[in-house]
This record gives sequence, C-alpha cells and structure tokens, in this order.
Amino acid sequence: MDGPKNAEPGKRICAGLLAHVDTGKTTLSEALLYMAGELRQPGRVDHGDSFLDSEPLERSRGITIFSKQARLSRNGTDITLLDTPGHVDFAAETERALSAMDCGILVISANEGVQPHTETLWKLLRRYRIPVFIFVNKMDLAIHPKEEILGELRTRLGGGCVDFQMQSREALEDALTLNSEALTEEMLTEGTLSDEAVASAVSGREIYPCYFGSALKCEGIDALLDGLVRFAPARPAGKKFGARVFKVARDENGERVTFVRITGGRLAVRDTVDGGKIHQIRLYSGMKYRTVEQAEAGMICGLTGLTRTKAGMGLGAEEDAAEEILEPFLFCHVRFPDGVDAHRGLQDFRQLAEEDPKLDVSWDEAAGAVAIRMMGQVQLEVLTYLAEERFGYRVEFDSGKIVYKETMTPEAETVEGVGHFEPLHHYAEVHLLLEPGERGSGMTFLTDCPEDELDRNWQRLILTHLRERQHRGVLIGAPVTDLKITLAAGKSHRKHTEGGDFREATYRAVRQGLMQADCCLLEPWFEYRLEVPAENTGRAMADVKRMHGSFQEPERAGEMTVLRGKAPVSEMKEYSRELQGYTGGRGRLNCVLSGYERCHNEREVIEAAEYCPERDVENTADSVFCLHGGSEIVNWKDAPAHMHLPPVLEQRAAGQGAQGTEAEQLRAMAREYSRRAADDRELMAIFERTYGPVKQNPLTAPGAARRKRPERTGFEPVQKEVRKVKASRPRSRFVLVDGYNLIHAWPELAELAKTDFGGARDRLIEILCNYQGFTQAQVIVVFDAYRVRGGTGSRERVRNIDVIYTKEAETADMYIERVTHEIAKENDVRVVTSDGLEQMIILGHGATRVSSREFVEEIRLIDQAIREVMNTVN
Repeated sequence: MDGPKNAEPGKRICAGLLAHVDTGKTTLSEALLYMAGELRQPGRVDHGDSFLDSEPLERSRGITIFSKQARLSRNGTDITLLDTPGHVDFAAETERALSAMDCGILVISANEGVQPHTETLWKLLRRYRIPVFIFVNKMDLAIHPKEEILGELRTRLGGGCVDFQMQSREALEDALTLNSEALTEEMLTEGTLSDEAVASAVSGREIYPCYFGSALKCEGIDALLDGLVRFAPARPAGKKFGARVFKVARDENGERVTFVRITGGRLAVRDTVDGGKIHQIRLYSGMKYRTVEQAEAGMICGLTGLTRTKAGMGLGAEEDAAEEILEPFLFCHVRFPDGVDAHRGLQDFRQLAEEDPKLDVSWDEAAGAVAIRMMGQVQLEVLTYLAEERFGYRVEFDSGKIVYKETMTPEAETVEGVGHFEPLHHYAEVHLLLEPGERGSGMTFLTDCPEDELDRNWQRLILTHLRERQHRGVLIGAPVTDLKITLAAGKSHRKHTEGGDFREATYRAVRQGLMQADCCLLEPWFEYRLEVPAENTGRAMADVKRMHGSFQEPERAGEMTVLRGKAPVSEMKEYSRELQGYTGGRGRLNCVLSGYERCHNEREVIEAAEYCPERDVENTADSVFCLHGGSEIVNWKDAPAHMHLPPVLEQRAAGQGAQGTEAEQLRAMAREYSRRAADDRELMAIFERTYGPVKQNPLTAPGAARRKRPERTGFEPVQKEVRKVKASRPRSRFVLVDGYNLIHAWPELAELAKTDFGGARDRLIEILCNYQGFTQAQVIVVFDAYRVRGGTGSRERVRNIDVIYTKEAETADMYIERVTHEIAKENDVRVVTSDGLEQMIILGHGATRVSSREFVEEIRLIDQAIREVMNTVN
C-alpha cells in the first residue's frame, strides 16, 4: 500500500455510478473522464453539455433518465463507467444495471448526507453483493467537517466505511484492520497490508473505501481513480460464452440494441445467440460507439440482431438474473389521440416495455383501455416525450391509482387448495398447501409429493404453472404475494392427461385455496424524510398522523426540523403540494418505496372495488369432473368431496398418532443406545482403575485399517465321519440409498445442491454415518457417475458406511437392482428411492422399499429422539 501500482495486464472492470438525485453524480462522471484524458474539458449539467446526459429531455430537466456507458483507461486498467438514473422514478433502471457491475461508486452530497433513496440504493448493493466505493461530493461547500460526515456514513451505512485519503499509511492500516479479521491476521503475520489483501476485503464487502472531494473542481478525482485501479475487483470469467442482458434500447435509427456484459468466453459477429444472429458488436461511450469483430469477458457492449432478448436474461452459459425487488406501485390508463386506435397504441407501448419491463403494459378489458404500471409523475412525463418522439403522437394519462396486493394474514392457518380438471378425454388433479410467508418474501413454490405418487415430470410442470402466472386474490382481484405454496399431491391419467390439463387444475387449486384462506389487503408504504421550518413542526407532525403514518424523534438541523418515518403511499403521494403551500416553498419531502404493509383502510378499498371472486370466470375456483357420463362444473365449496385423492391435511393429522407411536419406539432405541454407551464407558473406567490404561492394538484401533487374518476356529478334536450341519447364518440388515434421488427429495440438501453439489453430497454422507451408528444396519449409498467418460466406478469406506460411484453407462438404479438381486435372498434389504419403476423391480427381488420422503422423516425422528435422550442425560 505504498502508492499507485499498475494493475495486472488486461484487467477490465465495470464501475456503476449511483446516487440520490442532485448529488453531482453526472458531474463526477465528467470529472473522471476528464482526469483520465478522455475529455478535453468536463461538461456541466447546468450548461446542458454533459457527455452522458445527451437526451434533450435529460438536458432540459438536468437529471439522468437512461443508464449509459463511458469508457476510460487508467494505469493499464480498462474501466467502463455505467451512469445510472438518480431519480426514484427510474430506480428500476438502476437495479437492472447492477447485474453488469463489478463495483459501485455511491455518490453522497456532503451537506445532504445519506438520503432515503441512498439507503434504497445501499440495500440493492447489499442484496446483489456488489463492492462499494463511496465518493462524498461537494466538499468545497461542506458545512460539516470530514470526520462528522464519516461518522454519519458509519452509522447509517456500516462500520466498514474507511477514509482512504489519510495522510498516514499507519493510520489507514489501523482503520482497515479494525474492520476485517483477514486484514488483522495479515498485519500480524506480514507487518503490512498488500493491495491484494485490501482488494479482497473490498470484494467481500468488509471494507467500503471512502473518498472526499469536489467533482466540479476535480478535487479528489485522482485518488478515486487510483483506488478503483488498485482495489476494485474484476469478476472472474468463465471459459464458455456467457452474457447477462441488462438493458434493451433503440438507437437513433430505431434499431434494437441489446446491452450485455460478457461474463465468459468470447462472442463474435455472425454468431447465433438465442435464435438470432449478431449483426454488430458496439462499444459505446456516451452516444458514440465503435464496432468490433468480437467481444471478450468483462466487456460491456451493445448487440444488434437479437429480437427476443429482455433485461435480466442470461445468454449462453449465464443464468437468468434473480427477480428484481423494486416494482411500480401505481397504475394508470393511457389516453390516445384521435386517429390512433387502441390496438396500435398497445403495440407501441409494448415496444416501450421491451426497454422498461416494469411498465407491465396490458389491456384492461373492464376499462377498455391500455394500462401501465409506473413509479411516479416524472416517469409519465418521460413516456409522453418518448411516444411523441418515436411514434409521432402525444398521449395523456389518467390519475394514477394504487397497486394493491393480497396475501394471507400472518396468523392464518395452512389451507389445502384442490383443483380437478376432467372434461372428456382430459384428466388432472392437484392438491396444494397454502400458508403465509414472511412479509416481503414474495411467492415461494415447493414440492412435497413423492415421485411414486406423481411422476417427477408432472411435478415440474405444476411448479412451472405456479410460477408462470400472476395469481389474483379474492378480495379485490389484486395480485397475491408473500405466500408459500407446496405441491402436496397430484394425479394424472396414463392415457388422457395432457400438459394443459395440469395448468387448469393448478390454477383452480390456487384459487380454491385462497377462497378458504384468511386473507388481507396490502398497500405500498413510503419511507420519507420531511424537512420543515422549525415553526411548522407541529403542523407537519399532525399531518403525518392524519395520513396514518409514523415518525421518529424529530431532528434539528439549524433552523429546520427533520422528520423521518413511514406513511401509506395513498395518503402521502400528493402531500408535496400542500407542504410547499404552508412552508412558503421552504419545506422538502423525499420519499422512497419502503415496501408493502397492511392496508390502513382495507374495508373502504374492498367496498369500493365491488369485486366478486365467484363471478371472475378468468380466475375460477371451481373444478370440472366427469359425472353421469358428461363433464360438470362443481362449485369450489363442494369440490373437495368429489376429489379422487384423499385430503392431505386430514391424512397428516390422522398420521400424527401413528407417528407418535413410532417416535416413542425410536426414543426407546435412543435411550438403549445411550445406556449401552454409558455402561461401556463406566466399565472401561473401572477396568483402567484396577489394571491400568488399556493400550490399543494398532491393527484393531478405531479408524485403523484392519488386516485380514485367519479366522480362529478354536480346538476341534479329531472325529471319525463327523457329519457337519450347516448352521443358519443370522440375516444381516442392509440399507441401499439412491444418493442423488435422496438429495433432491430433501429440501435442505436440494437447496444446498443449487450452489454446492459436492457439499450436499458430503452432508448426506455425514447424515448416513450417524444413521448407521444408531441403527447398526450396513448402509450403502450409491451415486450416479454414468456420464463420466471412461469412469470405472469406485467404492470407498467413509467411516462406517460404503460409498459407491457407478461406472460409465451404469446408473445408480442399475447398480441397486443388481446388488439387491444378489443379497436380498439371505439378508434383510431396504432400498431408499422414489423412482417408481425401481421400486417395483426391487420388490420383485424380495427387498422392501421406502420412499425418499419417508426416509427423510425417519432420520428426523431419530435425530429428535437422540436429542431428547441426550438432553435428559445431560
């Protein structure tokens, strides 16, 4: 850490610029380009000549509306700056750009400090695990000293905020070691900190480098650039081609451009991606670009020729991005001018929705108009501008309405939703368990249905149908959220079931469950910062209470009072006008969406909606049965009595008594197991007190490799014509486990397998070792390796169980069938699998089978029994 060093050759990083509006973010981008030698002189937002804010509307309003890129080079490092919108109405555009970033530069005004939207950006950066550099701007106008500003950053954002412009290297190293154990360890061993170690701490979000300066006067810019070169992490690149789409736009000629970050491999012109051929690869810097023949990992580029891409999509080896958390909370209808029919307008706005998917453009049948979702009034002004510029007509919008949501109340009990679809030559039945999720968790879909009852392909299809649709609630027909839906049972027909049948049954099951559930209404809430003159404090507090909001202890800021808290969007969205009136234009209100909470006037909203769920034929809860030789629709209330499968919840309730009996048996086994262990320890202690310590034989010590030696037969006198009678050998107990089948059936292991398949396998082996120690059965776990070319298979002994990896072209099913056939005649064999065909085969061999789900429950009961006994002993 002695000073600037050249980065490794070919290093590429993408640094995103993020900020609350009016903090000088665009001015900072101009200063960075100027200090890197890319501009002859920096532009200014107030002069309308900034390099990145090139759209006329951006220059006229003085804000960034569309994310853009600029390229610069510093000490051998290629840096792509990704400038994002700062206004809260365009926060979704900012969130989409995060997937392309290696790190973020969070810009904060020295006098304004951490604003509500700053905290929203911080939460997004934390959710996507993006390393952060902080630049405190406008220090030339600061009224607070650097130390006080840094203290606020540590309080509001985290203790890892460290001033990287300290004059003393020793002071900087001391500050760094206070926030990172890894850096402390390196300091103790090496006596100093390397750039690599600091960069690792920055990458792990233990350290947030802070720089102070003035973008307008280019102060502190060199330090920030050097910090990016030295400490900004570059994302590791894959060998296979992969890319993440973060933006779709149209150029000045109306050509569709897909903006991507190349995450691995290479991409060349004329390559085929997602069914389209690449025409051009563009490297943008502002509005200008140059074309290249190929793009490599780490590059941010625009692609032409692709027509089906959308933001968040993964190309090649890259997976699709996780679902975004920011979403519009208002919706309105579009009014088109005379001469523009609704069909044309719908198509035009769907083209705009390609660039901003959160618009969620749809046709509202009831209103007979095009409906969109939006974040605020500024966004509507931008849409008006875009429609006039691109399509040649001016649109208007009605007053926005709140987007409500529905969910189950937190105290609601689990309900079973059932759906049956059986017109002539069709068949599907689905049973779902609906229960409330945590607030803000969204929709969670799981399966707890044995594969011997419903094939895996049908289960996957049902989960697909659950995810593909925005399910509607039963209070006002609003989208449902924060629910956990579990597939508990299902039934198909070998001859008549088709894919669409399960779609119908699934939709009806969700709806039928919601009709039974205890539901409530949710509405969006603002997190606000309200600044008013001290003499207006009482009025402001009274207004917040009137709006059913809350506030913290008022803060004094000179002659002003600051209130922070939450309030419903429906009450506060028009409050700015009232605020300007009674404060004489001195009051300021900053609001960001906090999330959805319980609706403060639920009854009024439900009555005003006049929604009847039973009349909503598009979202019916009724089922279709084949009765009396024809298809009949059965009301959702009567449908459970006609189902072909028994109710899952009733079965589970009835099975609790039997399960309790089994649990008692397991507890007795556990008590006996613990008693034997205690007796053995006590006898050994008495023996050693009497005869001294026992020396272990290295051949028989626990964990040692045992050597084969002749079995002792004892003394046998010579006898004439002794007729030997073969004694009956006691039957051994074997448990054969289909390893990967069990991993996928175990929710915790299946979740771990998504990120670390080897870790899930090791965890299963550890669990089975404990199972063997308790039951004393011989456990064999088999893992598929049939896709490993040239694989000869292997067998290893892990503690007290055998682990088998099959050879090439041999599946775990095939191995288990072969071994079962060999040993089931003279031994008691249990096979753990949920493969229906395999279960039939092993039953024919004389073995017993247990489904993976039942085996998971058995292990859980054993663990519970052991814990109870050990707690009693301790």
